Amino acid sequence: MINTAFSKGECLNHYNWGDDCHGWTYIDTEVLSVKQELMPPDTAEQLHYHEKATQVFFILKGRATFTIDGNVTELKPEQGIEILPGQQHFISNHDRSDLEFILYSYPSTNNDRINIK
Repeated sequence: MINTAFSKGECLNHYNWGDDCHGWTYIDTEVLSVKQELMPPDTAEQLHYHEKATQVFFILKGRATFTIDGNVTELKPEQGIEILPGQQHFISNHDRSDLEFILYSYPSTNNDRINIK
């Protein structure tokens, strides 16, 4: 087996989401996705949940505020959190600097995101 090393410049896909947020996909299979995402100050995603996917967020830079099933948790660099299938959640950046994190989803969240209005 040959292992492949990669960097942000060699990601599979760069994408934009939300209010000027960015993402880089490193692994994207049915069973696992690994992404790095960046959220500028004062941004948030929409409340949602996943029926099948478990997600693990690991903070690289900045402070992340997670709302999970109505409970608020703040994480700083080198901290992580697991979000289980069915948990309603969203991440926000209330800080004055960019928020960067690694996001592991297993299985992948492709076609497994239900937004809540």
